Amino acid sequence: MLDPKLLRDSPEVVRAAVAKKHLDVDVDAVLAMDVAWRAQLGEVETLRSRQKAANAEMAALKKGSPEFMAKVQEMKAVSSELKSRDEALKQIEEKWRAAMLLLPNIPHASVPEGLTPEQNLVLATHGDPASASPHARPHWDIPGFDRLVDFARGTKVTGAGFPFYIGDGARLVRALLQFFLDEDVKAGYTEVSPPILVNAASATAVGQLPDKEGQMYETTPDHLYAVPTAETSLTNFFRDEILDEEALPVRRCAYTPCFRREAGSYGKDVRGLNRVHQFDKVELLKWVHPATSYDELEGLRADAERLLQKLELPYRVLLMCGGDMGFAQAKKYDIEVWAAGQKRWLEVSSCSNFEAFQARRAQIRFRAKASGRPELVHTLNGSGLPVPRVLAALLENNLQADGRVRIPAALVTYFGKEWLEFS
Repeated sequence: MLDPKLLRDSPEVVRAAVAKKHLDVDVDAVLAMDVAWRAQLGEVETLRSRQKAANAEMAALKKGSPEFMAKVQEMKAVSSELKSRDEALKQIEEKWRAAMLLLPNIPHASVPEGLTPEQNLVLATHGDPASASPHARPHWDIPGFDRLVDFARGTKVTGAGFPFYIGDGARLVRALLQFFLDEDVKAGYTEVSPPILVNAASATAVGQLPDKEGQMYETTPDHLYAVPTAETSLTNFFRDEILDEEALPVRRCAYTPCFRREAGSYGKDVRGLNRVHQFDKVELLKWVHPATSYDELEGLRADAERLLQKLELPYRVLLMCGGDMGFAQAKKYDIEVWAAGQKRWLEVSSCSNFEAFQARRAQIRFRAKASGRPELVHTLNGSGLPVPRVLAALLENNLQADGRVRIPAALVTYFGKEWLEFS
């Protein structure tokens, strides 16, 4: 959520942010709602002041005197009007908050202009895609793949995009998750096992509601949401709390299954493990001092990259343009791994700085040592990493002529053997 003061004092900055992110938001309508809300708030505060003054005057009058009884009648009238105005204030405040939640975060100055993925900037590459196995093929075409990952039975049991992992497929998923978590803990993150269902307040705090309404799975009658990422529950760990400045930065990592409808996804991009509705992922999250948040973003990106380096997977880093960045982010890097069988890049991590956007919604603050006053933290998160696309790249890039798949050395300890065989 944006600072309302920014909207009032610099609406042109907010208009520019909406334009850079190519969103359809009427900033002037939100500004008009803010004016109406503040006007109603002023009237309520005036009535409360009158009520307080009348109470003080009544205390100085003799009970039952004509002056006292006149004040009683005045108090009744003020109380009646205050009750009516207070109810109107609550209604307009709800509309005001709903309108404010439609305003996106302000992009950082370094975010490039653009609307489509083709306009994202390639900042760095690591490894040589040409070094992948010459026998690479799309993972869904590898003979025996369906004995590791069974999509057909997953569709029967739940629906499309909910696969079963079987035998060495399940073992490899577990190996990757353990590897990710161990490496993240070594990098200074504290492991957390969070809830995978959250309430609407938690989803709103991180910016997934109302922006992604309809893309999240919702339970009834409890109206809880299955997390699309551990970020949703983990960010809310400190909701409505004030941290000590000395405690910052706080770094956490968490594994959860993740659930996404992925509305509007079709074609070759969703084949096999490229896009599923349920998947396993480790998330990295930071609560940091505003002065260090962009240094922490670079560190976050390095932590995600290190995992791919140890898995010997070629990848590239993109700086996302305004129109492809997302609603809540101030700046975002995407990391894409090379899938040699498909001959394409697959996004496996988004490392984002939200500045105070999430913290303002969630009221996560720290007490500044110099002033003693609470200030908003900055929040950052990144994938570290998701299983399906990393698994797809491992299978494709390391496929041998005899049909076996070489397991990267860093993963052998976790998987228990150097080769994956489909027999």
